[in-house]
Amino acid sequence: MESGPAIFAGVVFALFGGGLLVWTAARVRHREPVAHGVSPVASATVATLAAVIALALGTWCFTHL
Repeated sequence: MESGPAIFAGVVFALFGGGLLVWTAARVRHREPVAHGVSPVASATVATLAAVIALALGTWCFTHL
């Protein structure tokens, strides 16, 4: 009964983290800003960190089924 919400949360975290990581990499590769009005290095770093945290949370959800 408790595995359903854990699977859903894991999928949501994994999709968000993966999507954010791909989007950030594409923006950096094309030398476009990740966030307007912010240092390019700082915004790319924060976005990458958020993506890695989301992927780690997704992995944690999947390992605690």
